Amino acid sequence: MRAPAFLALALLGAPAAAEPAGPPLSSLTLVGPPMAMFRAPRDACDGVDLPDAPLRAFRDATGAVVAFGLHHRNRALRGPDLDRLKIDCAVVLESGHRPDPALYDDRSWITATWTEDGRNVAALLHHEYHADAHPGRCQAQSLMPCWYNTVTAAASRDGGRSFGRAAPPVVVAAPPFTQDIDQTRHRGFFNPSNILGDGRWRYALVATTGWDRPGSDQAAGVCLFRSDDPADPRRWRAWTGGGFAAAFPDPYRIRVRLPDTCRPVGPFPGPVGAVVRHRGSGTYVAVFMAAAGGDFPRSGFYWTSSRDLIAWDRPRLLLAGTTLYDDPCKAGGEMVAYPSLIDPAAQGRNFDDVGERALLTYATLRTEGCTVTAERDLVRRPVAIKVWP
Repeated sequence: MRAPAFLALALLGAPAAAEPAGPPLSSLTLVGPPMAMFRAPRDACDGVDLPDAPLRAFRDATGAVVAFGLHHRNRALRGPDLDRLKIDCAVVLESGHRPDPALYDDRSWITATWTEDGRNVAALLHHEYHADAHPGRCQAQSLMPCWYNTVTAAASRDGGRSFGRAAPPVVVAAPPFTQDIDQTRHRGFFNPSNILGDGRWRYALVATTGWDRPGSDQAAGVCLFRSDDPADPRRWRAWTGGGFAAAFPDPYRIRVRLPDTCRPVGPFPGPVGAVVRHRGSGTYVAVFMAAAGGDFPRSGFYWTSSRDLIAWDRPRLLLAGTTLYDDPCKAGGEMVAYPSLIDPAAQGRNFDDVGERALLTYATLRTEGCTVTAERDLVRRPVAIKVWP
């Protein structure tokens, strides 16, 4: 749902305009073939190293690139640049598979990072609690009714060589109820985008399943979060339609009478793979995955653009392919997932800006019959980017 343009621009620090323009027109064009960056299991340290999240990267204090996008036994890809990334077999963050949901230590993926100096790194974690894997924790014995998602925080003080969490971890975004409530469907906040910097603010787009509560119904969609200091994960707040004021605290420790809600933004049918700022125009460009239906004529990866991160252009197809949102029985041997957009020549340490060229990175997943296998590649393709004022 679109916020008043003048309000959105003012809150985001953009110059005021008498007649604010709508979303900008942009074009993304694939201009080269795919090239493998990581192949599982060929390049894996063990059986859990496989592309399972959009690629995130930053430059450490020495100028080397550190990237994440693998599994919940979190290992980094490291190299002097994006062309020469190799897996480092040291585990930087382990998932505990612990049965107590209040500990937020079942399965965690590093899905967003931010660093100012290349040494101190803040991270947002996509955390999954699978109650069906812990006896007595779920009324059902199947995956989706027992799946409870939160976004938590971690930090590194050694340039991404290791990450630690508070005890218990700080919750950035959780639904206003504990995991034993509404065990009929997937619930929570999940899959943060990368963190994007703009002036004093840092932004991330976080998906939510939504919920129904008296006086506090949250629509499913994507929430825009903002912080002036990612190193303090308690400072993240979500867009409500009138400002960045919504907080989603740990429901095991903080109970609120009337939970906050966000106003979803964008044409996104699910999580945003990446959002970056185009250097020449200041336009924001987001890439994401969608299954065919409604505004999406074909399954695959789409892009959209915005001037303010709130009002977005209609989505356009970038790469057609069967996605994880589709039926694997009809995949024909391969699916695509987890798109991201990264410019090797990014000016920022966190690869949150792009020029006229960038790389679309994503995972290809091989299928056998109706099974999605562990045969996955992290691939990249060059993309030409153009934005009209």
